Amino acid sequence: MRYSGRNLCSKLVAMRLAPLLLLSAIVTAGNVWPESTPREALLVLSKGDRTVAIVDPHSLKVVARAPVGEDPHEVVASSDGRFAYVSNYGFGAYNTITVIDLIGQKRVSAIDLGPLRGPHGLCFAGGKIWFTAEAAKAIGRYDPLQKAVDWIMGTGQDRTHMIAVSEDIERVFTTNVSSGTVSIIEKTSVAGPGGPPLAPGGRGGPMGAPGGSWEQTVVPVGRGAEGFDVAPNARELWAANAGDGTVSIIDLAAKKVIATLQANVRGANRLKFTPDGRLVLITSLSGPSLAVLDSSTRQEVKRIALGHGAAGIQMQPDGLRAFVASTGGNYVAAIDLKTLEIAARIDAGPAPDGLAWAVRQ
Repeated sequence: MRYSGRNLCSKLVAMRLAPLLLLSAIVTAGNVWPESTPREALLVLSKGDRTVAIVDPHSLKVVARAPVGEDPHEVVASSDGRFAYVSNYGFGAYNTITVIDLIGQKRVSAIDLGPLRGPHGLCFAGGKIWFTAEAAKAIGRYDPLQKAVDWIMGTGQDRTHMIAVSEDIERVFTTNVSSGTVSIIEKTSVAGPGGPPLAPGGRGGPMGAPGGSWEQTVVPVGRGAEGFDVAPNARELWAANAGDGTVSIIDLAAKKVIATLQANVRGANRLKFTPDGRLVLITSLSGPSLAVLDSSTRQEVKRIALGHGAAGIQMQPDGLRAFVASTGGNYVAAIDLKTLEIAARIDAGPAPDGLAWAVRQ
């Protein structure tokens, strides 16, 4: 077959353009159909670029990032796995919690907490967001449906920092860094003055309602108590004391310290039990390694080198791995909980800190 000069030129141009058109189609397709958020996802806060990374826990790859505002410190996911909430801390300079749509992979809004400044610790329980307000010496609760803070309680403690809520929403626990204390806050069977009548059983209102009164027991622990966790059997609370390098063990029935471990974890930042309750992991902002303790013998099992300064710890629900933010190393370590070795490193952004697990229902 013969071609005229014009037709031959057109054919050559078309042949040269074909690869470019194919590449353009691939890029366009990538823009139209980005990698979706997996049903289970690891969330990683990056202080360095002020984003939250959505990580596929199987491939250990970042599938998306979203901006989270100034000085992000902690992150938590809603129970249906559709939203993430990030505290904007700033030592009291900020008063917002940023809302991230995990399906749309984007920032939705910022919750204005008004005078409740310095939000830090977060917990999602009973369909609500529970938070500490460090500068206000208080804890509070936000209802995403009503779009309002529906409960506040003062602790009277300095730097009320981290928070946990029991599954039955009858107990709230906080560490108070500068006071060197742990608060155990319990719903009582006595209604407060002018309060609503108690529900049958004396617990005041439906699950998650603040009805009735709350009573605080302040337990002195060690200097700089910050990272803590409640044991899976709910009998003990372990608090890491950054100033002392010790760990205080509180009997939750007696509400008192029953042991103080010389754990050599000065600068301790976070403490977490493994899901089976067998091991306790402790990070340090000033040390080069992760401390692993046996919860039964209360002795150190191992030190895992992470580089200078580590923060957030997130347990994989099946207990096979722990994820630890190496803030100074700019990576997240995936640690095999059987071998206690680093199995992989995840690049999720500079200066990683808070971690969370999201499961879409």
